[in-house]
Amino acid sequence: MNTSPTNTASDAIQSRQLIDPELLNFTVLVVDDSRTLRRILIRELNSLGLTRILEASDGLEAIDRVKSETIDLMLLDMEMPELDGLGVLQTLKSDDVYKSLPIIVISGADQFEKTIQCIEIGAEDYLPKPFDAVLLRARIVSSLEKKRLRDLDQKHLELLNQEKMLLEIEQLKTEKLMLNILPKPVADRLKKGEKNISGSYPDVTILFSDLVGFTQLSTRISAGELVSLLNNLFTRFDKRADLLGLEKIKTIGDAYMAVGGLPIPRSDHALICAEMALGMFDDIKEFNLENGIELDMRIGLNSGPVVAGVIGYTKFSYDLWGNTVNVASRMESTAKSGRVQLSPSTSKALAESFILEDAGLIECKGLGKVETCFLVQRK
Repeated sequence: MNTSPTNTASDAIQSRQLIDPELLNFTVLVVDDSRTLRRILIRELNSLGLTRILEASDGLEAIDRVKSETIDLMLLDMEMPELDGLGVLQTLKSDDVYKSLPIIVISGADQFEKTIQCIEIGAEDYLPKPFDAVLLRARIVSSLEKKRLRDLDQKHLELLNQEKMLLEIEQLKTEKLMLNILPKPVADRLKKGEKNISGSYPDVTILFSDLVGFTQLSTRISAGELVSLLNNLFTRFDKRADLLGLEKIKTIGDAYMAVGGLPIPRSDHALICAEMALGMFDDIKEFNLENGIELDMRIGLNSGPVVAGVIGYTKFSYDLWGNTVNVASRMESTAKSGRVQLSPSTSKALAESFILEDAGLIECKGLGKVETCFLVQRK
């Protein structure tokens, strides 16, 4: 028995149904003013296994359907009342929301020029009337497969954008964390790949503070309460330092260290450290009232040259070195409770702007006797 090539191809397509079972979930809109032609097209779609099929009898109804339903493919007749196929195509392809909708135009032989216009506007493909069933099925499957691949690409792109967004968020978190540890200019250099980050600063002022009575308090309250209280107080200090333009260096237990004049040099480094010191006593007074406790503090200031840099491999730390640091520490450790003790270099820098009180000669370990002053208030 002889079988024509057309029948063989048709039987092959019918037997394999859709190439990809995922295409069964696609929705096809059939647009034609002839109910008979719509029935014929729907029958061919059913033979491919497609069951999610919608109909429209004219161009206006087709546009309404597209805007109210999720459509994956449109079979669009060219000649219709109200709004023809070309008008439907122009309307949809001019709208960014619907311009990617694949549309197969079905046109008569006398509509060749309109068909070319449709392809230029953005039609996926076209079929001549009367259409060949084999060609119809091939182009439907091809269009749906392209739609499926485009959808996969879009999902992939969305995932990439989400991953990019998450990466950017993580980068921002990392940068924020880095800025909590390092000064911004230093963090920027570290991000650029610099490893040995250091610098000499000829004139800065260092502030050391230590809480008085904190050790006794720590024996009376729980660890959680202790950390919470210390965090509360140091957060106040951090905000004040940030407002004044000081760089917090570190905390060690209940000691707090900050510096004025680096990493960006400034001539008023001693003045802002003095303002910081006086303000810290305001902070601790307010802190005591709010928490019903009685902590005191002593502070030491010293001005001079230092070396600063980043150390560490797994945990970075920005630190300072030099005799200026040692003297500032001695100013704090030998200060009276509730006072800010100044070294000679800092006293000289503050003499014109602040009221100072002579503290006499103070014996400082490793330094001998040092003439110091107490900071009282701004003039």
